[in-house]
Amino acid sequence: MLFNSLDFAFFLPIVFFLYWFVVQKNLKFQNALIVIASYFFYGWWDWRFLSLIIFSTIVDYTIGQQLRKEHQQSKRKILLWTSVIVNIGFLGFFKYYNFFQSSFIDAFSLFGVSINSNSLNIILPVGISFYTFQTLSYTIDVFKKKIKPTKDFIAFSAFVCFFPQLVAGPIERATHLLPQFYKKRSFQYHKAVDGMRQILWGLFKKAIIADNCAEFANLIFNNSADYSGSTLVIGTFVFAIQIYCDFSGYTDIAIGTSRLFGFDIKQNFATPYFSRSILEFWKRWHISLTKWLTDYVFTPLAIDLRHYENKGIITAIFITFGLSGLWHGANWTFIFWGVLHSFYYLITILLVGHKAPKGTVANDKMLPSIKEFLGMLLTFILVSFSYIFFRAENLTHAFNFIGVIFSKSLFTIPYYVGLKIPMLLSFFLFTVEWVYRKQKFALEGLSSYNVFYRWLIYIIIIFMIIYFYPQNNSPFIYFQF
Repeated sequence: MLFNSLDFAFFLPIVFFLYWFVVQKNLKFQNALIVIASYFFYGWWDWRFLSLIIFSTIVDYTIGQQLRKEHQQSKRKILLWTSVIVNIGFLGFFKYYNFFQSSFIDAFSLFGVSINSNSLNIILPVGISFYTFQTLSYTIDVFKKKIKPTKDFIAFSAFVCFFPQLVAGPIERATHLLPQFYKKRSFQYHKAVDGMRQILWGLFKKAIIADNCAEFANLIFNNSADYSGSTLVIGTFVFAIQIYCDFSGYTDIAIGTSRLFGFDIKQNFATPYFSRSILEFWKRWHISLTKWLTDYVFTPLAIDLRHYENKGIITAIFITFGLSGLWHGANWTFIFWGVLHSFYYLITILLVGHKAPKGTVANDKMLPSIKEFLGMLLTFILVSFSYIFFRAENLTHAFNFIGVIFSKSLFTIPYYVGLKIPMLLSFFLFTVEWVYRKQKFALEGLSSYNVFYRWLIYIIIIFMIIYFYPQNNSPFIYFQF
């Protein structure tokens, strides 16, 4: 079920009504309703994959209970690795089986050895990368005794399958989200209004900015051989805008919807395109995944490799970014994208040190300094360039794309038919985000406005959504991950 679909427009009010007006007085019934609604929401795509979520839930709940009873460290490690193997095993099979198989065959072909093998027709379950990491965080944190294992199976099930952030995050930690299912929740008008504001802003970013940009970006990337280098540069920047508005738009809707039900979901984007360096970018982009990989991959690796000093840190950085790329998709393009960001990250450390710029850009000023502006511009160019690998069909396509960019055709007049509306809308969006860059989301600052101005802005945004709504909706990009 898509957030920007008519189905969800009916689904959300029904669940909201039942949640606050039918089962409000009973916490267990509220949690049970969330589980049922979440399974219905997910099963709307393909009910067969519900078995994966349910099985993962049972496995990690059971292992959590066993970790409660077990005090012998060796046996606790066995329980932990059981969870890791089961969860990563499912993720690896559904997402990476054909990728590793084809890579294995290609590797042998380099030595003249031919291997015949047929790929399986495996359908990738929507959101498997997200809920797998979420359940793993629970088992790991229980193992490390950062959280006590829950005895409430319904609450744990709700934590795993919570429908607003089930399909594309943010990846929530058990230490933050799970305790919220234990507490009695009461309807708070100001939180619900704030949630609706964020949903509205998320819909605007997804349906109006991302989907309108998608038409131009798809045209350029799908037919890159037919266009000049200057046009491919424009297409690259347009895709950078598309993927940000698509993913952060989903996140805004997810967080806003969660607030309607009394839950606090952590921020996943903090105006990343206003970052002044790559280090700052990775503190502001897909924050939940970055934090997850930092805590569960980079930090343990850095500790284990500390005897190798700088070589150990560099190795940990490359492995972490490489895994980040692989997490995004079963294609060498994603791995290359991750490795490229490793180089970005290391070069930035060598040039400016380990610390990212602190505070909000142009703090208490209307415009950034020249240094800040150049930092933002360079960061945006580097990030956009890396998205060529993110969007390309394969590495050959990516390198051919880059080859055209660095040809003489870079200095020709670009093709820009159909680009006027997306660029005007994007300018509006980034202007609003710049003005409210200190807020968790752009429209959060409207709470201080009087009623007339608030509703005037709401009406303008709703009108823009209706007027500029594209004929063809694009699926959320991160659904494929």
